[in-house]
Amino acid sequence: MSQQPVPDHPDAPHLDFDGTTPYEDYVRASVLTHLQRPLSDDPGEMVFLVTTQVMELWFTVLVHEWQTAAQALREDDLPTAMAALQRSAYELESLNASWTPLAHLTPGQFNAYRSALGEGSGFQSAMYRRLEFLLGEKSAAMLVPHRGAPQVHAELEKALTEPSLYDEVLRYLARRGLAVPASVLDRDPTLRYEPDPGVERVWEEIYSGPRDSELIRLGEALTEVAELVWRWRNDHLVATRRAMGAKTGTGGSAGVAWLEKRAAKTVFPELWTARSHV
Repeated sequence: MSQQPVPDHPDAPHLDFDGTTPYEDYVRASVLTHLQRPLSDDPGEMVFLVTTQVMELWFTVLVHEWQTAAQALREDDLPTAMAALQRSAYELESLNASWTPLAHLTPGQFNAYRSALGEGSGFQSAMYRRLEFLLGEKSAAMLVPHRGAPQVHAELEKALTEPSLYDEVLRYLARRGLAVPASVLDRDPTLRYEPDPGVERVWEEIYSGPRDSELIRLGEALTEVAELVWRWRNDHLVATRRAMGAKTGTGGSAGVAWLEKRAAKTVFPELWTARSHV
């Protein structure tokens, strides 16, 4: 009979469990740490693979936070919405920091395992697409890559038809008595959000009011999210430009040229333009 190890100090943590550890049961660490299947012999591929998987986990958290904020706004629960938005800003900072291991790849280093990606591209990430839909960047065409995965396609289709986070913000402001145009409130939620002069005037009115207004705090929380999303897109652009220059992207896109167009898009646009009139 084997002898059980005895902790060498009375204050040592409990080490003897039946089956797996409570930590493993909760975190599922063994699942996470065995998901990696490198397809090349280059050691740098493991870094690329794990970093990409970490990004997917952060996308999942952000979708959760923004869905929480949207639901709270529907219920006129501003404190809960603000808490979710503020958490998401910290999470976006962590997501953006995920670029660090990839941000200094030389073309030779990236080419060592680039062929393993085949036609794979972050452009095809379903969770990132849900994130973009919540930001108002809607497009039915973005469902096409997921037709072969019915559950994923159904989740994306549902997300396409639901109001974005910004839609819920504007509906909340309208219920607070602000003059959000009816055309914006009644817009088709499956379409990409387009800036509206009436919404710009609403934010101008808010920012021209008392400086300690809770609506200014809401605007600033949204602005922080928008800025960090912009930084994410620009960090992606710079990392790609550094690793592969102007070559065609792995998913068949125009690569850097495509990312430049994405980086030029502004999230929650009237929050930025209204500042010129305050």
